[in-house]
Amino acid sequence: MKKLSFLALLIISVLAFDRPLQAQVRLNVNVNIGNQPVWGPVGYDYAQYYYFPDIDVYYDIPRGQYVYLNGNSWRFAPTLPNRYHFDVYRGYKVVVNEPQPWLHPDVYRGRYARYKGPGWYGKQDIIRDSRDSKYYVVKGHPMYGKWNNGNGRGRENDNDQGRGNGNGNGNGNRGRGNGHGHGHDHD
Repeated sequence: MKKLSFLALLIISVLAFDRPLQAQVRLNVNVNIGNQPVWGPVGYDYAQYYYFPDIDVYYDIPRGQYVYLNGNSWRFAPTLPNRYHFDVYRGYKVVVNEPQPWLHPDVYRGRYARYKGPGWYGKQDIIRDSRDSKYYVVKGHPMYGKWNNGNGRGRENDNDQGRGNGNGNGNGNRGRGNGHGHGHDHD
């Protein structure tokens, strides 16, 4: 009888301690803000690819490479070929979180055709111009390395001498409002 009671207690203990471990294992948060380029659009904690409807090109964020059609095959390169003459800071970008979107180009050409053309050029808020502190972890952001990590204090001895944002152009918003929008207030 003692063996049966001990066995029952052992099974109950294992089951009781097993449940919290399962919950911990299943927790998965996808955030890659720090991997996104400074010319990427704001408003996304996670993005795997950007699609540029104007030039029918993709950008693979984890690999840091453009994916473009060259003849009949897709090429991967860290820079765009000169033939594109495309400004990634001002061109419209669509976030795509589906695997290898270039393998289904007609789907994305059709789905995002409305974002193609000069009407969208320069109309998207980008990470570089954002004053949201969550983007300060992005290398190349004007506040990169100066963010406060949530402790209320910035990096000490940052040597900025109180001269604003460092670009010599006033407050740095370049006439685009106060930086709180997410690109949905188009005129």
